[in-house]
Amino acid sequence: MYAKIQLKKLDKKKKTDPKEKPVYSEVKTGKTTVLSTHIYSGHSEDDGKAKAVLTIYPTSSQIFSGESVTLRCNIQRGEVTDWEYTWRKDVVDTINRNHEYELTEVKISDKGGYRCLGKHIDQKKHSEWSDAVRLTVTALPETTLTVNPDPAYNGETVTLTCSVGSDSGWSFTWYKDNTKKVVTLSGRHTTTGATFTISRAAESDQGLYWCQGEIQSRSISSIIRDPVTITVKALPKATLTITPNHAYNGETVTMTCSVGSGSGWRYTWYKDNTKKVVTLASRLTTTGATFTISRAAESDQGLYWCQGEIQSRSLSSIISDPVTITVKERPVAVLTLQPNWPQIFSGETVTLRCDIQGGEEIEYVFYNSGKSVYMNTEPEYRISTAKNGLYTCKGLQKTNGLKHSQTSNAIQLTVLDKPQALLSVSPQWLNPGDSITLSCGVKESSTGWRFFWYRTVPYTAGLLSLSDRSYSVEPLSGNGTSEDSYTLIPAGPSHTGGYVCRAGRGDPVYDTLYSEPQFLWSGEPKPSVSLKIRPNITQHFTSTSLSLSCEEKRNSTGWRLKRYREKAVESECGSNWGSIAGSTCTIRSTYTGDSGVYWCESGSGEYSNAVNITVDVGPLILESPAYPITERESMTLSCTYRYQETNPNPKVYFYKDGVLIRNETTGEMTIPAVSKSDEGFYKCKSNEGESPESWVTVRGVTPGPSTSVLVGVVVGLVVAGVLLAILLVLLCRYKNAGGSCCNRIFWPPQPQRTKLDPQQDQGSTQGQAPDAGYTRLQHGGANIYDTMTPSDSNDNDAGAATAGRSDVMYAQIQLKELDKKKKKMTSDPKENPVYSEVKTGKTTATGPVDVTYAEVDLKQKAKAKKKKETSTPPEADSVYSQLKPVTAPGT
Repeated sequence: MYAKIQLKKLDKKKKTDPKEKPVYSEVKTGKTTVLSTHIYSGHSEDDGKAKAVLTIYPTSSQIFSGESVTLRCNIQRGEVTDWEYTWRKDVVDTINRNHEYELTEVKISDKGGYRCLGKHIDQKKHSEWSDAVRLTVTALPETTLTVNPDPAYNGETVTLTCSVGSDSGWSFTWYKDNTKKVVTLSGRHTTTGATFTISRAAESDQGLYWCQGEIQSRSISSIIRDPVTITVKALPKATLTITPNHAYNGETVTMTCSVGSGSGWRYTWYKDNTKKVVTLASRLTTTGATFTISRAAESDQGLYWCQGEIQSRSLSSIISDPVTITVKERPVAVLTLQPNWPQIFSGETVTLRCDIQGGEEIEYVFYNSGKSVYMNTEPEYRISTAKNGLYTCKGLQKTNGLKHSQTSNAIQLTVLDKPQALLSVSPQWLNPGDSITLSCGVKESSTGWRFFWYRTVPYTAGLLSLSDRSYSVEPLSGNGTSEDSYTLIPAGPSHTGGYVCRAGRGDPVYDTLYSEPQFLWSGEPKPSVSLKIRPNITQHFTSTSLSLSCEEKRNSTGWRLKRYREKAVESECGSNWGSIAGSTCTIRSTYTGDSGVYWCESGSGEYSNAVNITVDVGPLILESPAYPITERESMTLSCTYRYQETNPNPKVYFYKDGVLIRNETTGEMTIPAVSKSDEGFYKCKSNEGESPESWVTVRGVTPGPSTSVLVGVVVGLVVAGVLLAILLVLLCRYKNAGGSCCNRIFWPPQPQRTKLDPQQDQGSTQGQAPDAGYTRLQHGGANIYDTMTPSDSNDNDAGAATAGRSDVMYAQIQLKELDKKKKKMTSDPKENPVYSEVKTGKTTATGPVDVTYAEVDLKQKAKAKKKKETSTPPEADSVYSQLKPVTAPGT
């Protein structure tokens, strides 16, 4: 492409009117010459200008690319015919001598607004510009092919429609399988305008189809688009499905009929045979492809079919295979709780089990207050942390999720707070030899528990401890016991201390809280430390002073005074009660809250004796010993009036275990020698009021550990003495056969008989002086007798009272050789006595037992005269023994 541009200089004096003096550039492109710019200067001399008229051929409103377009410029009212034409497209001009301007194979870029102008060659006149004419160029259209129906079934009519836009004048050509094979028309294949029709479609009509539009007068052909596929298939068969397969009374049954993937089908329903159409009713309804039976009953059982129809196409599917509907009673679900405890506690694990007869291929659903909480194919729901609620269950069919069973019975779970074990100790005060029973229970429940027993020890980090860390615990039994009691046999000082228990049950084991500590106390003084109370009584008035101290007897450290009241252990003195000074705790002004059991406890877990103190606001208290009383000791009980000065000598009644035993005007009652039967609860009454009860413990007198050994020594020595006497008798008979004194003394031999007064032991047991016991030996005409004098039992030495009774004795026996020169003994016992002297002593304050020893002197004197002994009464010749009390040596 090249451009030739001529620029003409304007006259400076003249105005630049484009109509008078045009300046233009000439651009030549191939065959087409476009005038790009015309600038006219000056005015036309001829005011009567001719009008140019522009027309476009073809005259169609839509010109397609590739067509030829001709523009014609006609000059009207012109006087001359020799014209030159200027063609303007938008702002580009082209000059041509021909009044026609042709565009061959028009393009989209040729569209725009066109005008023309005529100029006389000789006269140099020009016409007016024509009106603008708009040229629109459109791309060749693509054909659009539609097929109906799709898919088609054998025997149906299939219609194909070809479209190439809105313009008319198109004719169409049809192709099959490829663009070169034109469809051969026949009796079943016809065309009408843009429509191609296949009558009585068959499988041979299947394939790919195209179409193309043509305008023969303009030699235009549309663009061929993607083909469409015609599918011709056999009539479909209806398929009937039913949900649920096995229905239950009252359930909704839904049947669904389908005929392939095509739309427009309507359905007819049949029951029991293909000719009986189902009669619809309020319980039997249809919606589209669905047939619904509400509230199914046994009368709804039977065989069902369905068939699809397309009425607009006069088409019916093949009827479906039948399905069978069965209606029966729904099975019952039974919900059980395992373990079936009446109470469930927070944190426990329980299992709910749902049992349904015939429960195959179902899912078990568990509900809490109507809301689904668990679903599984297994019938058990394990709840690791039980929750409150009303639980039910039922079964659902696994395949479709429909209800399989009735809803089960309901189980109400009420989850209680974690329970605390309750421990009781019986008896709580130790007596030597008693069995102590620890009993454990759970207040809220008594089912399924195993019990675990513990002894309290001072708090130690790393050991199991109570929640308040007041104590750590050591197990008494490793695996626990199924029994709710545990026996300590025998009870003794080593069992003094605190005890706790707890219970556990289930799998995994669920434990209760530890019980509150319960204590097993002894009033007996301990070798390591003793609790002393001042004043030494168990009952005290309010607003008085009370002093308690832990008095150590050996090197022990870490002792602290503690008290137990209202089933709670309080920390040691000085924390929130009492004031501590050294080893003494002082309660300066007592009140009723100070009532309780007091004891001393070491850092290693040792316990002192315990004292049960009662502080009373009433007018009377009973002053009784704070420590156990030993049998045979004297005990005085005093009934003290708070305002003694106003009534110094009230008449007082004393009660034991609720029974009146004595009344006194002095306000005191004395038991001179207590026994075990005097143990019990005591109180007093007067016209001023009544005192609280206090327990008095009576400690029995038990033999010391060395008693049996010493008694054995004594018995052995006595037996040795008897045997020695027998040897002497035999020796005497051997030397003085026929008439010796020995014969007179020991002949004839008689069986030995011993008589022991049974009241001796009883009397000592009761703390009373025993009667003198004796042993009488009878041997023919001679008597050997012992006289026993008991020790003084009325000595109330404090040390003896503390040590208690003992039956330990030992004997020292001296055997003196008889005079060999004297062969005979006089029958006078004053001259020839054989005696033993037994001296008995009693326990000192430092000695643990009563000690008795005996010194026996056996003396024999021969008579001077050798004549035969005269006959004497049995009492004339005797061997006697006299026992005299002596004082035992100190330890």
